[in-house]
Amino acid sequence: MYNTIEGNLDASGLKFAIVVARFNSFITERLLDGAMDGIVRHGGKAEDVDVVRVPGSWELPLTVAEVAKTKKYDAILCLGAVIRGDTPHFDYVAGEAAKGVGQVAMQTGVPIAFGVLTTNTVEQAVDRAGAKHGNKGFDAATTAIEMANVLRRLRSNS
Repeated sequence: MYNTIEGNLDASGLKFAIVVARFNSFITERLLDGAMDGIVRHGGKAEDVDVVRVPGSWELPLTVAEVAKTKKYDAILCLGAVIRGDTPHFDYVAGEAAKGVGQVAMQTGVPIAFGVLTTNTVEQAVDRAGAKHGNKGFDAATTAIEMANVLRRLRSNS
């Protein structure tokens, strides 16, 4: 027989930071609304959430690193929208944002949910920010809640 350790979707008592990009705010504000809904719907309190706004997704890794260093949060959510254009700029921003945020999580041990949309069209972004494909901000919130709980369990067992 084996033991299973997994997180649950109980946000009560957890503290979150949400770092949200202002670029493509017509999408990122919808992601933020979805993330807040996800936290509150799972027992969290709005007053236990700090929202940090940055210019764009490129600025997410540095900001998340500073937020993680405070050790005030059980989990951090990153929200942004990088929509492909006519130049390779999309590839650089999306790739470096993902890589940088992943590095921060590994270096700090703080769970970070990556809720940055990387889409080919505005329509795809809209669909993932509350339309046809749900709200990826809400999904990032459930990931953050579960990871905060699983890491809390793992760390209490050691």
